[in-house]
Amino acid sequence: MKNSVLKAMLAGAIAGGFFSAGVTPVLAQAGADKALAAAAKEPGAKVTASGLVINMVKEGTGTQPTATSTVKVHYRGMFPDGREFDSSYKRNEPIEFPLNGVIKCWTEGVAMMKVGGAARLTCPSSIAYGARGAGGVIPPNATLVFEVQLLGVR
Repeated sequence: MKNSVLKAMLAGAIAGGFFSAGVTPVLAQAGADKALAAAAKEPGAKVTASGLVINMVKEGTGTQPTATSTVKVHYRGMFPDGREFDSSYKRNEPIEFPLNGVIKCWTEGVAMMKVGGAARLTCPSSIAYGARGAGGVIPPNATLVFEVQLLGVR
């Protein structure tokens, strides 16, 4: 699994996913709306036009990437209930990728950061993996939370 979500993120196109037994799309959406609303109420949180909620945990002082920059990050991906589905920290290896080659939530959110900064991105499904989910790990229409540390830009 350690690379399956990463590959899905970088490729942006792995089909699949499912809801856990007993969880309907309506209930999942209600939980997603609740998670986004809670994130938006956090001190310093900003909500963008796309619905992304970004909270700068630490302001960076370095270069700010553009949507076409290649960035190097450490990250942790979670569901709103805190269950982790992926982490570069656990692999002890940051990842590097072109910012325009990942989900819209990352393109938009990481472009708002500066090197040395850290942010929490709460992503509605519409700018994450949407109705397709990802690799059987991320269900369709899932709101996702990412803790991202921007290490470099080129």
